[in-house]
Amino acid sequence: MNSAHFNAKSTTDEVLAGTDLRGKRVFITGVSAGLGIETARALVAHGADVIGTVRDLDKARGATQVVRDAAEASGGSLEIIRMDLADLASVRAVTDSMVAAGKTFDLVIANAGIMAPPFGVTPDGFELQFGTNVLGHFVLVHRLAPLMVAGARLIMLSSNGHRFGDVDLDDPNFTHTPYDPWLAYGRSKTGDALLAVAFDARHRHRGVRAASVHPGVILTELTRNIAPEVFESAFASMHEQHLALGNAPFEVKTPAQGAATTLWAGVVADAETIGGRYCEDCAIAAPLADDAVVSAFSAGVRPYAFDPVRAEQLWIKCAELTGEV
Repeated sequence: MNSAHFNAKSTTDEVLAGTDLRGKRVFITGVSAGLGIETARALVAHGADVIGTVRDLDKARGATQVVRDAAEASGGSLEIIRMDLADLASVRAVTDSMVAAGKTFDLVIANAGIMAPPFGVTPDGFELQFGTNVLGHFVLVHRLAPLMVAGARLIMLSSNGHRFGDVDLDDPNFTHTPYDPWLAYGRSKTGDALLAVAFDARHRHRGVRAASVHPGVILTELTRNIAPEVFESAFASMHEQHLALGNAPFEVKTPAQGAATTLWAGVVADAETIGGRYCEDCAIAAPLADDAVVSAFSAGVRPYAFDPVRAEQLWIKCAELTGEV
């Protein structure tokens, strides 16, 4: 399928134009806000059956009305279930119910996540961002893998925030390192990218592929842990740096533009092209030289975020920490 004409401004509806997803089953984490709502809406609008996880069912029922409306018009469907990624018992309960039901999946999207909260730990004792963004999704995709049929894909939501730092396999929970919310966020998003690499290496022999995506900068509830004035000041200074490097003025994406790369990689792009790769702007991201100077808004992926050796080390570490065999 030729998808070369898509770019940073492409929307979900443009990416999926002419695609019939009737009979396809999709699992998405975090469908009650921002990118999750739009991703689910676009999928059900093309006939897909979506199971979406949320932390707050009451909030989700109102927030996902647009998804249910799209499903009713197209013949697709949306089922929302409660799951807290930060709580591995919650993740296991959901995956156990999915396995017991025995229905297969064509697409799994690890969309949910948290960004830059104050230091905290999960119910299992892990640093909050690593425990939620990385370990929660690790347990989820490890357990859902048997339900993914040949031709299925896993899409992990990463971020260009991965450039804040590589994963620290010796101190993933900031036990010895002074906690910095942005460093922790960056490490967790590198972790998500590496999980896609490791998952792809494990499952491509049976025709199941994985990729990670940077959706772009979209103003969603992801910024809820940051005071508005602090965020606005930081955003302004990042934009000044972006311009100082000779870049054109930066434009924030809409949710429909942000979710487009998820659907491009998950549905439209050639599986061999995206397998084990990091994608942005509906394309494979360009690797950055180790000494490349980038702004917070520049394109490109650091080599450590797609290093297969690093990915395997992280996968093994996640298995050890969570007790997943």
